[in-house]
Formats: sequence, structure tokens, C-alpha cells
Amino acid sequence: MSADCIVILGGSFDPVHAGHIAIAEYFCHLFQTRMLRLIPAGNPWQKPALHASAIQRIDMLRLAFEASLLSVTIDRQETERSGPSYTIDTLRAIRTETGNHISLVFIVGADQLLNLNTWHQWKQLVDFAHIAVASRPGFTLEPSTLPQEVYDLFFSRLADPDEIRNTPCGHTCLAESMDVDISASEIRKNAWRSDTYHPLVPAKVLDYIVKNNLYRD
Repeated sequence: MSADCIVILGGSFDPVHAGHIAIAEYFCHLFQTRMLRLIPAGNPWQKPALHASAIQRIDMLRLAFEASLLSVTIDRQETERSGPSYTIDTLRAIRTETGNHISLVFIVGADQLLNLNTWHQWKQLVDFAHIAVASRPGFTLEPSTLPQEVYDLFFSRLADPDEIRNTPCGHTCLAESMDVDISASEIRKNAWRSDTYHPLVPAKVLDYIVKNNLYRD
């Protein structure tokens, strides 16, 4: 296992669910590292308002990953940042913290890749980290499905896991074998079903949701 590679998974985590855990474990295994950094979103400028508070989402992340064999860090910088939260600022800060030799691998969902060119300073993301895309069932990376400039950047930088693990930044990777398609919004809708159990949410997280009366409406 590499101590020089950090997998970075950001998201609203509203709530954290089995899909997040599966993606984190998959990419840590792919890049042979135990180092996982979770970035709960603060004020994601392209998404609707969050339902749970930053503290609640951090608590749920801690519960979801407490039994993990990975070395998990919950990075609060975006929740502590005032105003819109930009990924480029987060990656820049992590790079400053870790130095230039560490491989940073930033995980992006397939749906996020579709509008990557709308992100703030999106072309500079690869100056600070590699970009690894978690595909989903039925998703293919074709010129007809992606903005041309995103397609060109992504495919011009494709590299294998070994090269990504041993270089600090600048490459891309597609995990075509991922088979995770879980909707947090559907989980929120079903969290209060009469059986009070949702198989896509860790038991301790579901218990936290019930005790804190989250997603009731």
C-alpha cells in the first residue's frame, strides 16, 4: 500500500450512503493506498441548499467510516469557508499542505464530468491533482455525451493506475467497472418509511438520521 497517494472524495454527503463507501474503497484499492480524505461540501454554488447541517453531515461521515480499514481524514475546510465553495481552492490548499511529491487523486462522479467545464477554473484542477471518474451503469464517455473541451482534456491525459499513483498530478482515469447508482434524494424521501430501515444507508447513520429528526419532510 502506498503512503504517497491520497484519494480525495468530496460531496454533499446529505446523507452519506453505501455508494460513497463503495467508491472510496474501490479507488483506494485501485491506487493501492489506505489514505482517504473526505471533503463535505460547504456552500456548493451549483447545487440546491443542503438539508443537514455541516456538523450533522460530518457526524454521519464519521459513523459511516468508523469501522473502515482505511486511514480516513474528514477535511472541514469547505464547511468552514464563507461564500461559494470552489474545488480548485480546496485542491490548491491540500497541495500546499501535502507538498509536491504526493499523488492526489480527486474523484469525480460521471454526472459531474458532464458539466465539468462550468466549474470555477476547471482546467487548472489537473495542476493540483489527478482526476478519476466513477462511472455508473449505462454511462459511456463519448464526444456526443461530453462537452468537447472536457472530452479533449480528459482523454489527452488518460493514464494507468500505476502511473497515477507514482506521479503527483496531471492525469485522468475512468473506472468503467463501477456499478454504483444511488440517489441521496431518494434516500431522503425513504428515510422515514414505516420499517425505518434503508439498505443503502449504514445502520448507525440511519439511527443518527432518526434520532436527529433529519429528512422528516
